[in-house]
Amino acid sequence: MNLKTSPVSVGFVGLGVMGTPMVSHLHRAGHPVTVHDLDGAAARALAAKLGDGAQAVDSPRAVAERSDVVITMLPNGHVVQTVVFGEQGLARGFKAGAVLLDTSSSEPWLTRQTAERLAEQGVAMVDAPVSGAQWGAEEANLVFMVGGAPADLERVRPLLDRMGRSVFHLGPLGAGHAMKCINNLITAITLSATAEGLVIGKAYGLDPQAMVEVMNVSTAMSWISKTHIESRVLSRNFDDPFKLELMLKDMGIANALARENSVSAPLSGLGHQLWQAASRAAGKGASISEIVRWVENQSETQITPGSRLQSS
Repeated sequence: MNLKTSPVSVGFVGLGVMGTPMVSHLHRAGHPVTVHDLDGAAARALAAKLGDGAQAVDSPRAVAERSDVVITMLPNGHVVQTVVFGEQGLARGFKAGAVLLDTSSSEPWLTRQTAERLAEQGVAMVDAPVSGAQWGAEEANLVFMVGGAPADLERVRPLLDRMGRSVFHLGPLGAGHAMKCINNLITAITLSATAEGLVIGKAYGLDPQAMVEVMNVSTAMSWISKTHIESRVLSRNFDDPFKLELMLKDMGIANALARENSVSAPLSGLGHQLWQAASRAAGKGASISEIVRWVENQSETQITPGSRLQSS
Protein backbone atom coordinates (compact mmCIF):
# COMPACT_ATOMS: atom_id res chain seq x y z
CA MET A 1 0.00 0.00 0.00
CA ASN A 2 1.29 3.44 -0.92
CA LEU A 3 0.96 5.64 2.16
CA LYS A 4 1.83 8.69 0.08
CA THR A 5 -1.38 8.46 -1.93
CA SER A 6 -3.74 6.28 0.12
CA PRO A 7 -5.17 6.89 3.58
CA VAL A 8 -4.10 3.96 5.75
CA SER A 9 -5.75 2.69 8.88
CA VAL A 10 -3.67 3.87 11.83
CA GLY A 11 -3.75 2.48 15.33
CA PHE A 12 -2.43 4.46 18.29
CA VAL A 13 -1.65 3.14 21.76
CA GLY A 14 -0.73 5.64 24.48
CA LEU A 15 -2.82 8.82 24.63
CA GLY A 16 -0.92 11.08 27.00
CA VAL A 17 0.20 14.66 26.46
CA MET A 18 2.11 13.56 23.35
CA GLY A 19 -0.04 10.81 21.89
CA THR A 20 -3.33 12.67 21.90
CA PRO A 21 -2.25 15.55 19.63
CA MET A 22 -0.19 13.21 17.43
CA VAL A 23 -3.12 10.96 16.59
CA SER A 24 -5.34 14.01 16.15
CA HIS A 25 -3.08 15.29 13.34
CA LEU A 26 -3.31 11.94 11.57
CA HIS A 27 -7.09 11.91 11.82
CA ARG A 28 -7.29 15.42 10.38
CA ALA A 29 -5.13 14.23 7.49
CA GLY A 30 -7.84 11.71 6.59
CA HIS A 31 -6.51 8.52 8.15
CA PRO A 32 -9.03 6.30 9.95
CA VAL A 33 -7.71 5.90 13.51
CA THR A 34 -8.24 3.31 16.21
CA VAL A 35 -7.08 4.31 19.68
CA HIS A 36 -6.40 2.57 22.98
CA ASP A 37 -5.14 3.66 26.37
CA LEU A 38 -5.07 2.24 29.89
CA ASP A 39 -7.48 5.06 30.64
CA GLY A 40 -10.36 3.73 28.58
CA ALA A 41 -12.53 6.75 29.31
CA ALA A 42 -9.87 9.06 27.88
CA ALA A 43 -9.65 6.95 24.73
CA ARG A 44 -13.41 6.98 24.26
CA ALA A 45 -13.57 10.73 24.87
CA LEU A 46 -10.87 11.36 22.28
CA ALA A 47 -12.60 9.18 19.68
CA ALA A 48 -15.86 11.00 20.29
CA LYS A 49 -14.12 14.36 19.96
CA LEU A 50 -12.42 13.38 16.70
CA GLY A 51 -15.71 12.10 15.25
CA ASP A 52 -16.14 10.09 12.06
CA GLY A 53 -13.21 7.83 11.27
CA ALA A 54 -12.11 7.49 14.91
CA GLN A 55 -12.81 4.52 17.16
CA ALA A 56 -11.72 3.57 20.67
CA VAL A 57 -11.23 -0.12 21.49
CA ASP A 58 -10.59 -2.07 24.68
CA SER A 59 -7.34 -3.86 23.85
CA PRO A 60 -4.12 -3.50 21.85
CA ARG A 61 -5.13 -6.63 19.94
CA ALA A 62 -8.26 -4.87 18.68
CA VAL A 63 -6.11 -1.92 17.59
CA ALA A 64 -3.86 -4.17 15.50
CA GLU A 65 -6.81 -6.01 13.95
CA ARG A 66 -8.09 -2.70 12.53
CA SER A 67 -4.78 -1.10 11.51
CA ASP A 68 -2.16 -1.16 8.77
CA VAL A 69 0.27 0.81 10.97
CA VAL A 70 0.21 0.90 14.76
CA ILE A 71 1.96 3.73 16.59
CA THR A 72 2.98 3.38 20.22
CA MET A 73 3.81 6.28 22.54
CA LEU A 74 4.62 4.61 25.86
CA PRO A 75 6.96 5.11 28.85
CA ASN A 76 9.66 2.55 27.97
CA GLY A 77 10.56 -0.59 26.05
CA HIS A 78 9.25 -2.94 28.75
CA VAL A 79 5.80 -1.39 28.49
CA VAL A 80 6.02 -1.62 24.69
CA GLN A 81 6.78 -5.34 24.94
CA THR A 82 3.83 -5.86 27.28
CA VAL A 83 1.52 -4.02 24.89
CA VAL A 84 2.85 -6.04 21.95
CA PHE A 85 3.12 -9.53 23.45
CA GLY A 86 0.58 -9.50 26.29
CA GLU A 87 -2.47 -11.75 26.40
CA GLN A 88 -4.47 -9.23 24.37
CA GLY A 89 -1.41 -7.67 22.78
CA LEU A 90 -0.81 -6.21 19.36
CA ALA A 91 0.98 -9.35 18.14
CA ARG A 92 -2.25 -11.33 18.43
CA GLY A 93 -4.01 -8.93 16.08
CA PHE A 94 -1.35 -7.93 13.56
CA LYS A 95 -1.78 -8.94 9.95
CA ALA A 96 1.27 -9.91 7.92
CA GLY A 97 2.67 -6.78 6.29
CA ALA A 98 1.71 -4.46 9.14
CA VAL A 99 4.16 -2.00 10.69
CA LEU A 100 4.77 -1.14 14.33
CA LEU A 101 6.02 2.45 14.64
CA ASP A 102 7.34 2.98 18.16
CA THR A 103 7.64 6.66 19.01
CA SER A 104 8.28 5.91 22.68
CA SER A 105 11.59 6.57 24.39
CA SER A 106 12.74 2.97 24.68
CA GLU A 107 15.84 0.87 25.32
CA PRO A 108 17.48 0.03 21.96
CA TRP A 109 18.19 -3.57 22.99
CA LEU A 110 14.53 -4.15 23.89
CA THR A 111 13.47 -2.59 20.59
CA ARG A 112 15.63 -5.06 18.68
CA GLN A 113 14.18 -7.97 20.68
CA THR A 114 10.64 -6.83 19.92
CA ALA A 115 11.39 -6.45 16.23
CA GLU A 116 12.95 -9.91 15.96
CA ARG A 117 9.84 -11.54 17.38
CA LEU A 118 7.49 -9.50 15.20
CA ALA A 119 9.50 -10.34 12.08
CA GLU A 120 8.59 -14.00 12.60
CA GLN A 121 4.98 -13.12 11.81
CA GLY A 122 5.78 -10.79 8.92
CA VAL A 123 5.44 -7.51 10.84
CA ALA A 124 8.03 -4.74 10.39
CA MET A 125 9.12 -2.30 13.08
CA VAL A 126 10.51 1.24 13.01
CA ASP A 127 11.68 3.17 16.07
CA ALA A 128 11.03 6.90 15.84
CA PRO A 129 11.27 8.66 19.21
CA VAL A 130 10.62 12.38 19.25
CA SER A 131 11.98 15.68 20.44
CA GLY A 132 9.81 18.76 20.75
CA ALA A 133 7.83 18.26 23.95
CA GLN A 134 4.11 18.82 24.32
CA TRP A 135 4.03 22.03 22.28
CA GLY A 136 5.80 20.26 19.39
CA ALA A 137 3.22 17.50 19.41
CA GLU A 138 0.36 19.99 19.49
CA GLU A 139 1.78 22.06 16.62
CA ALA A 140 2.91 19.05 14.51
CA ASN A 141 6.43 20.37 14.98
CA LEU A 142 8.16 17.28 16.32
CA VAL A 143 11.60 16.04 15.35
CA PHE A 144 11.73 12.29 14.70
CA MET A 145 14.92 10.28 15.26
CA VAL A 146 14.46 7.09 13.25
CA GLY A 147 15.96 3.64 13.24
CA GLY A 148 14.95 0.91 10.83
CA ALA A 149 15.25 -0.40 7.31
CA PRO A 150 15.05 2.35 4.66
CA ALA A 151 12.08 0.68 2.96
CA ASP A 152 10.16 0.49 6.24
CA LEU A 153 10.88 4.14 6.97
CA GLU A 154 9.54 5.16 3.57
CA ARG A 155 6.30 3.32 4.32
CA VAL A 156 5.68 5.39 7.45
CA ARG A 157 7.35 8.66 6.46
CA PRO A 158 4.08 10.27 5.31
CA LEU A 159 2.68 9.72 8.81
CA LEU A 160 5.79 11.18 10.42
CA ASP A 161 5.55 14.18 8.11
CA ARG A 162 2.00 14.81 9.33
CA MET A 163 3.11 14.80 12.97
CA GLY A 164 6.41 16.64 12.77
CA ARG A 165 8.75 18.94 10.89
CA SER A 166 11.94 16.86 10.60
CA VAL A 167 12.77 13.19 10.11
CA PHE A 168 16.33 11.97 10.64
CA HIS A 169 17.27 8.41 9.71
CA LEU A 170 20.05 7.44 12.13
CA GLY A 171 20.60 3.86 11.00
CA PRO A 172 19.21 0.36 11.61
CA LEU A 173 16.56 -0.50 14.16
CA GLY A 174 17.40 0.84 17.61
CA ALA A 175 19.45 3.77 16.31
CA GLY A 176 16.58 6.20 16.86
CA HIS A 177 16.17 5.16 20.46
CA ALA A 178 19.93 5.44 21.01
CA MET A 179 19.90 9.00 19.66
CA LYS A 180 16.88 9.90 21.80
CA CYS A 181 18.49 8.89 25.09
CA ILE A 182 21.72 10.68 24.16
CA ASN A 183 19.76 13.82 23.29
CA ASN A 184 17.97 13.69 26.62
CA LEU A 185 21.19 13.00 28.51
CA ILE A 186 22.71 16.17 27.07
CA THR A 187 19.53 18.13 27.83
CA ALA A 188 19.52 16.90 31.43
CA ILE A 189 23.17 17.78 32.03
CA THR A 190 22.58 21.19 30.43
CA LEU A 191 19.59 21.83 32.68
CA SER A 192 21.60 20.90 35.78
CA ALA A 193 24.59 23.03 34.76
CA THR A 194 22.40 26.01 33.89
CA ALA A 195 20.63 25.81 37.25
CA GLU A 196 23.95 25.67 39.11
CA GLY A 197 25.30 28.65 37.18
CA LEU A 198 22.19 30.69 37.94
CA VAL A 199 22.40 29.78 41.62
CA ILE A 200 26.02 30.95 41.75
CA GLY A 201 25.09 34.23 40.08
CA LYS A 202 22.05 34.77 42.29
CA ALA A 203 24.10 34.14 45.43
CA TYR A 204 26.61 36.75 44.23
CA GLY A 205 23.79 39.20 43.67
CA LEU A 206 23.13 39.02 39.93
CA ASP A 207 19.60 39.10 38.53
CA PRO A 208 18.83 35.65 37.00
CA GLN A 209 16.59 37.33 34.42
CA ALA A 210 19.53 39.40 33.21
CA MET A 211 21.80 36.36 33.34
CA VAL A 212 19.46 34.44 31.03
CA GLU A 213 19.34 37.37 28.61
CA VAL A 214 23.15 37.30 28.47
CA MET A 215 23.24 33.53 27.99
CA ASN A 216 20.81 33.69 25.11
CA VAL A 217 23.19 35.85 23.06
CA SER A 218 26.36 34.18 24.33
CA THR A 219 28.09 30.80 24.32
CA ALA A 220 25.95 29.50 27.22
CA MET A 221 22.84 29.64 25.04
CA SER A 222 20.79 26.44 24.89
CA TRP A 223 17.22 25.27 24.45
CA ILE A 224 17.07 25.26 28.25
CA SER A 225 18.13 28.90 28.58
CA LYS A 226 15.85 30.01 25.75
CA THR A 227 12.69 28.27 26.92
CA HIS A 228 12.70 26.35 30.17
CA ILE A 229 14.25 28.78 32.62
CA GLU A 230 11.95 31.73 32.01
CA SER A 231 8.69 29.82 31.57
CA ARG A 232 9.22 27.19 34.29
CA VAL A 233 11.76 28.55 36.80
CA LEU A 234 11.74 32.36 36.88
CA SER A 235 7.94 32.09 36.82
CA ARG A 236 8.23 29.71 39.82
CA ASN A 237 5.76 27.35 38.15
CA PHE A 238 8.09 24.31 37.91
CA ASP A 239 5.48 22.74 35.68
CA ASP A 240 7.10 21.19 32.61
CA PRO A 241 4.84 18.23 31.69
CA PHE A 242 7.81 15.94 31.02
CA LYS A 243 8.35 13.76 34.08
CA LEU A 244 11.63 13.71 35.97
CA GLU A 245 11.50 9.93 36.26
CA LEU A 246 11.31 9.60 32.46
CA MET A 247 14.35 11.83 31.98
CA LEU A 248 16.15 9.76 34.62
CA LYS A 249 15.24 6.62 32.69
CA ASP A 250 16.72 8.04 29.48
CA MET A 251 19.91 9.04 31.29
CA GLY A 252 20.17 5.48 32.54
CA ILE A 253 19.81 4.10 29.01
CA ALA A 254 22.54 6.42 27.73
CA ASN A 255 24.88 5.42 30.53
CA ALA A 256 24.15 1.75 29.82
CA LEU A 257 25.11 2.31 26.17
CA ALA A 258 28.36 3.91 27.35
CA ARG A 259 29.18 0.87 29.47
CA GLU A 260 28.16 -1.53 26.70
CA ASN A 261 30.57 0.19 24.32
CA SER A 262 33.39 0.62 26.88
CA VAL A 263 33.11 4.42 26.80
CA SER A 264 34.27 6.44 29.80
CA ALA A 265 31.59 9.05 30.52
CA PRO A 266 32.23 10.38 34.05
CA LEU A 267 30.16 13.54 33.70
CA SER A 268 27.19 11.53 32.46
CA GLY A 269 27.54 9.09 35.33
CA LEU A 270 27.74 11.82 37.95
CA GLY A 271 24.84 13.65 36.36
CA HIS A 272 22.76 10.49 36.55
CA GLN A 273 23.51 10.18 40.28
CA LEU A 274 22.48 13.79 40.91
CA TRP A 275 19.22 13.32 39.02
CA GLN A 276 18.57 10.17 41.05
CA ALA A 277 18.94 12.21 44.24
CA ALA A 278 16.60 14.87 42.89
CA SER A 279 14.05 12.21 41.90
CA ARG A 280 14.06 10.73 45.38
CA ALA A 281 13.49 14.17 46.88
CA ALA A 282 10.75 15.17 44.43
CA GLY A 283 8.77 11.93 44.47
CA LYS A 284 6.91 10.05 41.76
CA GLY A 285 5.26 12.07 39.02
CA ALA A 286 7.38 15.19 39.51
CA SER A 287 8.22 17.48 36.60
CA ILE A 288 11.77 17.70 35.28
CA SER A 289 11.63 21.30 36.49
CA GLU A 290 12.05 19.91 40.01
CA ILE A 291 15.74 19.27 39.30
CA VAL A 292 16.14 23.05 39.51
CA ARG A 293 14.30 23.25 42.82
CA TRP A 294 16.58 20.47 44.10
CA VAL A 295 19.65 22.50 43.06
CA GLU A 296 18.16 25.53 44.83
CA ASN A 297 17.56 23.54 48.01
CA GLN A 298 21.10 22.18 48.01
CA SER A 299 22.51 25.70 47.83
CA GLU A 300 19.77 27.41 49.87
CA THR A 301 19.47 29.93 47.03
CA GLN A 302 16.37 30.48 44.91
CA ILE A 303 16.58 31.51 41.26
CA THR A 304 14.12 34.38 41.54
CA PRO A 305 14.19 37.58 39.47
CA GLY A 306 15.93 40.56 40.99
CA SER A 307 19.41 41.76 41.93
CA ARG A 308 20.85 42.91 45.25
CA LEU A 309 23.87 44.60 43.68
CA GLN A 310 23.91 48.38 43.81
CA SER A 311 25.42 50.50 41.04
CA SER A 312 28.08 52.92 42.28
